Amino acid sequence: MLRSRLLLVLVTGIVIGLSLSLAANVIAGRRSEGASERAAPLPWEDARLLAEVLHRIEADYVEPVTPPKLMENAVRGMVGALDPHSAFLDAGEYEEMQADTRGSYPGIGIEVAATVRGVEVMQPLDGSPAAVAGLRTGDLIIAIDGRDVAADALDAAIAALRGPADSTVHLSVRRTGLAAPLDFTIRRTQVAVHSVQAELLEPGYAYLRIASFSETTAHDVAQALRELARQSPPVLRGLVIDLRNNPGGLLESAVEIADDFLEQGNIVSADGRTDEARFRMDAKPGDLTAGAPIRVLVNGNSASAAEILAGALKDNHRALLIGRRTYGKGSVQTVIPLSSGRALKLTTSRYFTPSGASINQIGIEPDQPYDGEDLPPAAPDAPGAAQTLPQRDAQIALALGALKQVPRRVAGQPAP
Repeated sequence: MLRSRLLLVLVTGIVIGLSLSLAANVIAGRRSEGASERAAPLPWEDARLLAEVLHRIEADYVEPVTPPKLMENAVRGMVGALDPHSAFLDAGEYEEMQADTRGSYPGIGIEVAATVRGVEVMQPLDGSPAAVAGLRTGDLIIAIDGRDVAADALDAAIAALRGPADSTVHLSVRRTGLAAPLDFTIRRTQVAVHSVQAELLEPGYAYLRIASFSETTAHDVAQALRELARQSPPVLRGLVIDLRNNPGGLLESAVEIADDFLEQGNIVSADGRTDEARFRMDAKPGDLTAGAPIRVLVNGNSASAAEILAGALKDNHRALLIGRRTYGKGSVQTVIPLSSGRALKLTTSRYFTPSGASINQIGIEPDQPYDGEDLPPAAPDAPGAAQTLPQRDAQIALALGALKQVPRRVAGQPAP
């Protein structure tokens, strides 16, 4: 009984302490700071129930479990049961999330995704250890440091690929056309993530891929647009924005990029219980493409901040969407720092596109559906691969063809 009472006091103290935490950063949403509503202390009967369960598990479970581990598991379950996007983050998970949004991390520099084949290399970053070692787009990662990679274990594979700078990781990959797996031993470095890829498809028509939204993405997009405009005098005649397989990231980054293409109008609004959770973001005058027609490529893995950008361009009649219905993540998560380097990622808002629609669990329907194969294009150096993006990727070719149907405009005049 004495032990149960001590546990009860401990649990109640922890709950009251947690209720006094302050909100800090927002992912898939704004990065803001402000005080959150103060939660009421946990009711006495609920605190007693939690203490009793912790005590019985510690005393009778088949294997020893420490009270700190039990408490962490209890918190994980409590937060995780709220919705698919809220989560408790331990110190390592919080640091990894911060690395994703900062735009740099210790690793080998590859973009990977879960496909029907398994954990597949989307592309090695230019100049990264992975690129230098010879990894290619389309390589299938089957083992990391001797441990098999499950087809549905993308998060675990990403965690295994990362590690301290100057450490090494051993990969086994399966490459199309080769019977035996290939083995690579790669030394990790601090990798700068450039989530933007840009090039001219042909004179006057440009391609811009955004893989995710981090702190550096908006700057990289603006820089890429200026370079594309410089390569396409007198004006850029059309732009393809590729948001396929973009899982999202920082909302502020997506908003800033949407503003690059809009002269006016709403970009996104949100509603929640606190003042910080309710906001509206509008475009300011200035279009870095001078009104060039835009087609946006989306699919079922275009989510969160990617949907905010796609929805803003679609609802403001600035672009047409080509592809498949998007994922449908219409919520905003606030990241609340806790003690000992831990954090709480908590859903605090639901956002709305400029038309006032909530896309949560619904997604955005494209203007022009695409029913062909939704596979990553082969790398230019792959055996037998075509050398241009439209030749290697049918969706890009479809978007380029659609842009060519838009009447040519006179320099200085708005796009049709």
